[in-house]
Amino acid sequence: MKCNGMEGDSDLQFLLQGGDLLKVLSPSWKKTRYFRLMEDCKTIWRESKRTFKDSTTFSLDDISAVRMGRQSEGLKKNTKDQVEGRCFSIMFKGRRKNLDLIASSEEEAKQWFTSLQKVLSNRNHLNVQQKTEHCLRKADKNKDDKMTQSELKNFLRLINIKVDDDYAEMLFKVAPSELFEGFLHKCDKSKSGQLAGEEIEHFYDLLTHREEVDVIYGTYAKTTGFMSPQNLVAFLMTEQREKVTLADAQNIIQKHEPDDNAKEKKLLSKDGFLMYMHYPEAMVLHPDHREVYQDMSRPLNHYFISSSHNTYLMEDQLTGPSSTEAYVRALLKGCRCVELDVWDGSDDEPEIYHGYTLTSKILFRDAIKSIKEYAFKTSDYPVILSLENHCSVEQQEVMARHLSSILGSALVTSPLGEGMPTDFPSPEELKGKFLIKGKRLNKLEASYAPEAAESDDTDVTEEDESNNEDEDEQKEEEKRKMKKKLKLAKPLSDMVVYCKSVHFTGFEDARRKLSFYEMSSFKEKKALGLAEESANAYIHHNMDKLSRIYPSGSRTDSSNYNPVPLWNAGCQIVALNFQTTCTDMDVNQGRFLVNGKSGYVLKPAFMRDVATEFDPITLTRGAWLKHKTLHVLVISAQQLPKVNKKKSSIVDPLVKVEVYGVPADVAERQTAAVGNNALGALALEVQCPSHDVGWLVERRLFQQGAGVMPLLLLELLLLELLLLLLLVSRIFGPAAAAVGRLSAVLQPRGAAAAVGAAAPAAVVPGLDHAHCSRYSVKAAPAAVK
Repeated sequence: MKCNGMEGDSDLQFLLQGGDLLKVLSPSWKKTRYFRLMEDCKTIWRESKRTFKDSTTFSLDDISAVRMGRQSEGLKKNTKDQVEGRCFSIMFKGRRKNLDLIASSEEEAKQWFTSLQKVLSNRNHLNVQQKTEHCLRKADKNKDDKMTQSELKNFLRLINIKVDDDYAEMLFKVAPSELFEGFLHKCDKSKSGQLAGEEIEHFYDLLTHREEVDVIYGTYAKTTGFMSPQNLVAFLMTEQREKVTLADAQNIIQKHEPDDNAKEKKLLSKDGFLMYMHYPEAMVLHPDHREVYQDMSRPLNHYFISSSHNTYLMEDQLTGPSSTEAYVRALLKGCRCVELDVWDGSDDEPEIYHGYTLTSKILFRDAIKSIKEYAFKTSDYPVILSLENHCSVEQQEVMARHLSSILGSALVTSPLGEGMPTDFPSPEELKGKFLIKGKRLNKLEASYAPEAAESDDTDVTEEDESNNEDEDEQKEEEKRKMKKKLKLAKPLSDMVVYCKSVHFTGFEDARRKLSFYEMSSFKEKKALGLAEESANAYIHHNMDKLSRIYPSGSRTDSSNYNPVPLWNAGCQIVALNFQTTCTDMDVNQGRFLVNGKSGYVLKPAFMRDVATEFDPITLTRGAWLKHKTLHVLVISAQQLPKVNKKKSSIVDPLVKVEVYGVPADVAERQTAAVGNNALGALALEVQCPSHDVGWLVERRLFQQGAGVMPLLLLELLLLELLLLLLLVSRIFGPAAAAVGRLSAVLQPRGAAAAVGAAAPAAVVPGLDHAHCSRYSVKAAPAAVK
C-alpha cells in the first residue's frame, strides 16, 4: 500500500482502522455506522450495524469539504447544542447530500476532522504522475505487484482510455507505432503473460511519454542530458519571460526533481521538468498576479466586484435546497457580494428562501453566522450583503439585531472619517468590513421617524422577479405604484451607508439627482440593452456610482448570462448564479482569478477617466485602441475528466479557444476531436495557413498605460483568462491542458507570416501583464464542472 508518502502517519492509521459514528438524518433517526478508509487510501467504506449488514462506499475525490461542529442545516435542525463539539459534516461535490455525523467524544470528532483534512490535502497535491501510479495500484486487484492483461485494461479504463481485446494485446506486447513514433517497445520481456517490476515501469513510461515536452526540454538540457540551474534560468527567462535568479531555479529543482541523485547534483531531469510544468508555478497566469498587485486605494466603484445572485441556493430557484453551505462555497471562491432574500419566518425569526416557490428555507441568523465565519478566508477585502427585504417592520428589527450582534464592529454603520463623504472609501480602507446594500430612509424621514418611516420608494425590495421581459417603462412604473407600501425599520435602514438601493429612471436623472452612494440594480435584459445602445453613458454612470446586474426571473434553472458586455460598460456588481457551472461562470472565475483572488479587479484607466469617449460597440478611436495578432498552437491535453460519471465512459477530447471582449473581438476556434484518449499526447489538428504551424486568431487589443490589453480586462483576457480557463475541452472542467507554443508575441496586423516564420518549433513563449510575453506549457484547472 502506498499513500503518497503518508505511510506510517498516525492520522492515516486512524482512518485505516476506522470506528463507529452516529449518522444523523432527522431528530429521531440517528443510527450507528462503522466508517473506515480502505487500503487504496481513496475510498471511505461504511457498514451498518443491522443483522443483515449492508455497506456502501464513497471516494475522497467526491468530498468538497469537512466542517467541524453543527454547521450544516441538518445538524442545526436535528441535534442540540450540547453535542456541538462532537459533530462534524462531510460535504460532497455536486448534488449529493451532506453526511452529518456525531462522534462519541469531542476528542474523537477532532481526530476524524484532522485526519480527513490531512488525507484530502494530500490527495489534492498529487501530481499527474502520482495519480497515474495510484491508478496502477488500484488496477492490481490481487495486490501481487503484477499486472495481467485484464488488470491493464482496467487501468486504461481508469485513466479514460478504452481498448478492445485485440488492441490491449497489441499494446501489452508492443507499443503501436502510431502512438509512439514507430519505436517498438516490448513490455512483456519475460513472456509470462503479465508485467512485473521494470516491465510495469516501462509500460508506464510508454503510456506517459510526452514528445512535445521532450523537444522543449531538449532545447535547454545542455548538461549531460539534464537541466542545470543555469539552463533552467535560461528557459524561464527566454520562454516564460520570468524574472528569476539562480537561487529560484535551485529551489524549483529541490521541489520537483524526483530522482535523489539528480537532486543532490542540483540537476533537473525530464521527469522533474514535466512535474514542474504541471504545478501552479508554471500556469499561464503571471506569478505576481497570484497575490494582490493592483492599487487597492481607489474608490470602491473603480473595481469589478465578484458577485453572486440567489447565493443561498444550491440548485435551481423553483425547488432547489437553500443552504448556508452555498454562502460558504461562494465566499471561498472569492465572492464579495452575496444576496440574502429575507422573508418573515416562524417564531419571529426571519428566513431566507426564494419567495413563492418550493425552495427550502434557512434562518437568516444562521446565514449571517456562516458569512461571518467564512467571509475573509479567501480575501480580506469587504463583503457586500445585498438584502432583498420582504419582511415586516418587526422582523426587520430582528434582522438588524442579528446583523449587529453577529457582525459586531466589522459592520459599517456610519461613513468612515469625519463629515459627509463625497466618494466611496477604498477596498483597502474597508478591509475586513461588511457593507449592507438595501433601502434606506431619506435623511429627513430618518431624522423624524422614531421607529419607522416610509421608504422614498414605494417598496422595500429591489429585484423584480417577473418573467415578462417585454413590459415597457410605463407598465413598470404603474406596477410599482400599485405595490403595497411597506414600512422600513429605522435600525435596519441606518445600517445602509454606502449602498443605498434606488430605482433607475435614466442616466440624466441619476447624474442630476442621485448621490454617489445611491445605486440601482438592473435586470439582465435592461442592462444589456443599455450596454448596447448607450455604452458610453453607462460607463460614465459607473464612474461615480455602483451598478448591480442580476439574472432574469425567467432563469428558473439558475442558468447564467455572459458578464463580459456588462463589464465592457463598467458595471461593477455583475451577479451570477455561483451554484451553476457553465461557460459564463468559467469566465467570471477567470476574471477574478487575478489580483490574489481578492474578488476586486481594478477597472482599466479609460473606464475611470471622466473625459473618456470609449464605446465598446462603436470602437471609438482613442489611446486604448491598438491592433494586435495572436497565434495559438495547441499541442496536447491530458487527464481530462469524464463527462459521463459511469466508469465505462471514455473521453473523446477536443480543445476550444474562445476570445471574449468587445463584440469585434469575440471569436472561437476548436481542434478536431481526438477519439478514445484522455491521458497522453494528443494529435490536436487545426486548420491553419500554410505559412504558420498553428492557427490564427486575429483580434483587436486595447492599451492601458504601457501595457497591451483587451478591453476591460487588465490581465489580457486573451491569455490570462481564456488560455487559463477555456483552452480546455468544453466537456471538460478541470482539464490540465498543455499549451505548447502560444507562438507569436503579439504583432501588428499584417505580420502573421513573419510571426509564423520566426517562431521556432515547439518553443513555449509566454505572457506578462505589460508586454504580452508570458506563456506556459500548461493551462490551469480553473473551474470545476
